[in-house]
This record gives sequence, structure tokens and C-alpha cells, in this order.
Amino acid sequence: MRDLPTGLTERDLVAACVDGWAIDVVSAEYLPVGAGSYHWSLTDRQAALWFVKVDERDRAAGWEPLRQSFETALALHRAGLDFVLAPVPATDGAVLHPLTSRYALSVFPLLAGVAGDFGPHRGEHLPEMTALLAGLHLATPAVAQLAPRADLRLPGRKRLHEALHELDRPWTAGPHGERARELLNTHADRVHRWLADFDRLVAEVGTNWVVTHGEPHPGNVLRTADGTRLIDWTTVQIAPPERDLWMLTTAFAEMVGADPTGVDAEVFARYTQATGRAVAPAGIALYRRWWPLADVAAYVDDLRRPHGDGEDAAAALTNLTGYLESSPD
Repeated sequence: MRDLPTGLTERDLVAACVDGWAIDVVSAEYLPVGAGSYHWSLTDRQAALWFVKVDERDRAAGWEPLRQSFETALALHRAGLDFVLAPVPATDGAVLHPLTSRYALSVFPLLAGVAGDFGPHRGEHLPEMTALLAGLHLATPAVAQLAPRADLRLPGRKRLHEALHELDRPWTAGPHGERARELLNTHADRVHRWLADFDRLVAEVGTNWVVTHGEPHPGNVLRTADGTRLIDWTTVQIAPPERDLWMLTTAFAEMVGADPTGVDAEVFARYTQATGRAVAPAGIALYRRWWPLADVAAYVDDLRRPHGDGEDAAAALTNLTGYLESSPD
């Protein structure tokens, strides 16, 4: 996130770190990185470095899904999955510390390393990523009763349908509303086709699910001197394994406009050898459809609501344009 959270000060953040984790903060720096959360780096009086995330409360579900996600990551790490970069529990054992009715804070170790960018994995990294995801999926019994479970319902679908039925009315809640309405109006038939395709694929997906990260693209892979770490577990769920695996495929590369990897068969064979599970083509196709639809629904909802002319709103419009005008059917 590029814009700072509304109604939250650095003093609030530091006080929460002192109260919840007994971190004696001497400096804090806002990090305009990632999407969906706000991030800071902190330095304490012993020169230790911390990575702090601030998330907004889900309007419908409250804090429970995020708490479950972080507790799942911590349980996976404690079960021996060293590649899981889990939150540091507060002094009372909690993984999430409310700041206000709108925001909550979590704390992670800040590791020295290099993360990638959103996009496909490099070919030489695919064997490692396949093995890492296989190890994660095989760890399902450790968190089967803890991790949130996917329901295969498209996030934001109700509000997307509302937007599709309000294309004849001006969207004037913010500076980018009308442009978003024009885009959706131009491509409404395409969005309806995507939704129908999504529903067909959901009906074809099996029910033998595993614990999944949800977004194992290079931007969530941190390479350190001590090994590779998978970061940002806010999307962890029990779900079809293809929820993770599709990000190692040609389908994902094509979605983001990159050159196809062309090694899907090798990835799938390696995964099947490690887990004993076959990869379902319907599952790969489902998540290829899910990703742009979920993002379109989120960006449309953001731009129909009151918004300003900051960088995040401008990025939402840019990304919405890219999906609707460039994504292949």
C-alpha cells in the first residue's frame, strides 16, 4: 500500500508494539510495499529488526479469518516447516493485536533477504517451489482443524453483480468512479462469460483438499542466507491444491502477460511423485479464472465507493483496466 492508513498514527503503532510485544522501539519506517496491508520496519534498542503489518477489519467477518490465518502459519512453523515465515506471538500468546475498531497489528521477524516481484517463477526455481508446495500440502494434518476452509465462492461477487446492474447510473463517489463504470460497461459481456465459466469449473473440482498458501508467487518468496521463506500467510486456506500450483504454470504466466514456462507437465509430474496426488486440470482452470474475477470485483467495489485521488485508487483503476482490456478469455 502506498497511502498511509487513515486515522492511525505512528505513535499508535509504537505503543501497540510496546504493550503487546514489549518491543522497545527506537525507530520506525513506513514501507510502501504489498497490497491489502500496511507495513513498517521497526528497530528496537538491541538493534533487532521487526516487520510490522497492519490490516483492516473485514467488514463482514471481523477479525476471525485473519487470526485463523496467522495461527495456522504459526502452527505450520512449529510443526517443522522452516520455510513458513510465521508471526511472532505477543506476550499473551496472541498473533493479532487490535489497534482500533478498524485496524489490527501483527509482528514478524525482519529477515535479510531478497523477494521477487509479482509474476511467474523463473524456470530454475520451479523444482524448489514444487517441492516446497508439496511439503506444505503434506502438512495438512497438522492444521486441518485450525486453518480456514475455502468455500469456492467468489469474493465480492454480490457487489460485482450490483455494479453490473448499476451501469446506467453515474458513479460519482470518487474521481475514478466514472472511468471504472465505463470500463465495466464496455466489458460487461466478458465479465458475465467469466462468471459462467467460473461456476462450471467449481462444479468440476474435487473435495480432497489440502492446506494452501494461496499466493505463492515470487513476490511472496524471500530468499535468505538461511534458505527460502514463504511469506504473507493472510490467504492460507484448506482448498484444492491447484490453488497454489496454478502459479507455477503457463496459465499464470499468460495471465500476467509473461512468456509461458512450457514445463507444466514436469511440474505436475514432480508434484505427483512427491505427494501421490494427480493435478486436476479443472482446478488449474478454476484458479486461472478466479484470480482476475476476484480482482475485478475488488477494484470495482473500491472505485464505486468513496475514494480519493491517491496512489492506491489510481493503481486500482490501472489494474482494472489491465484485466478488462488485456486478459485473454
